[in-house]
Amino acid sequence: MALQEKKNKQPIYVIILLILAAEAVFILPFVLQRIFKTTFLESFSITNVQLGSCFSIYGTVALFSYLFGGPLADKFRPHVLMSVALFLTAVGGLYLATYPTLFNLHVLYGFWGFTTIFLFWAAMIKATRIWGGSNKQGIAFGFLDGGRGLVAAIFGSVGVLIFSLFITKDIELTSIEERRDAFKHVITYTSFAVMVIAALVFFFLRFKIEEPVHKHKDKFLTLDNFKTVMKYKSVWLLMIIILCAYHGYKMTDIFSQYAEEVMLYNKIEAAKIGTYLLYMRPVIGVVIGLLADRTRASLWIVIGFILMAFTSLIFASGIISDNSVVLFILSIGTMALGVYSARVLYFATLEEAKIPLAITGTAVGFISIVGYTPDIFAGLLYGYFLDAYKGLETGHQIAFGIMAGFAILGCIASFMLYKHTKKIVT
Repeated sequence: MALQEKKNKQPIYVIILLILAAEAVFILPFVLQRIFKTTFLESFSITNVQLGSCFSIYGTVALFSYLFGGPLADKFRPHVLMSVALFLTAVGGLYLATYPTLFNLHVLYGFWGFTTIFLFWAAMIKATRIWGGSNKQGIAFGFLDGGRGLVAAIFGSVGVLIFSLFITKDIELTSIEERRDAFKHVITYTSFAVMVIAALVFFFLRFKIEEPVHKHKDKFLTLDNFKTVMKYKSVWLLMIIILCAYHGYKMTDIFSQYAEEVMLYNKIEAAKIGTYLLYMRPVIGVVIGLLADRTRASLWIVIGFILMAFTSLIFASGIISDNSVVLFILSIGTMALGVYSARVLYFATLEEAKIPLAITGTAVGFISIVGYTPDIFAGLLYGYFLDAYKGLETGHQIAFGIMAGFAILGCIASFMLYKHTKKIVT
């Protein structure tokens, strides 16, 4: 067994490429608007709800992409699917830099739902599971998500730098057109960077794979694969866990907006808040991954949801204002710890639940159909309340109150998964 593990051990540069690719593909659809939230809204002349509707289009396309993209990942090599996805996503970024109309923005987000999910998502998860082997799933997914945070933070920091370089005077004295021009450069440079990563993935992302061949592997889509996946209780629990954890992750989109509207930071200071949080992900990812490999991944997911529930209730209470900066920093830091802990580990439980490697893509696709539905409704949901109480703390309180409900539900489901996988192990 030890000899087999050594034989199948994957090079370290493979996980580095996986990390680069895994975050680069989502920088344009998600990270830029998270860091430059208010700049994004004013540059495209849209509201929170209209931006939420873009994510709903993305999520709707992604819903079907998860279903069919999962089996695709069980048939084709990850580097081919991932490199094509990255390149097409970058092309979409160049179009974003032209500031399309709202209708065309909807079309673009639908296109990104196809490129980032159908071609990319399950292939990336399966590739990470292969790299981690049978006993390093925690650290594999810890490196992946933590590294993704570092990549996002670097992209974010460079983006803020580029933005500030093209702002030649105090940010408060600039016009919308000047900010639009500066943000256009951010989008363009990001798009070219994603293209470079696409080329690296295509030429260098290779595995020493000794993968068990599933009896239906030669077919693209079979009901037998789905029937096999649906027999696992952990699959259904993971649907709920990812649904709740991902909703929590989507809520981090409004931290920079909270900093600007409630804490009264300027646009650059607010963008930096979003970037600083991203630097927490590498540390959390590695530490939680190591702990999970020494204990159980499902246990740390439970702890993550407890932290999410606690801090979201603090935000919902309204006690955080521009007069409580320390409490604000501590609260978003603790919430980020909870969100990233759950996010790092939910797919690491596939090994804990003894789901066969050969049907990983199908399992990931099936779980994701429900798990990532917050892409459809989360932006619209919190966008409605933020627009209804524009510039006021009330909208943020309601949004965080809803998050608390999801966190509590996720805590219950993750505890059930912990108890269930404990029986499997023993």
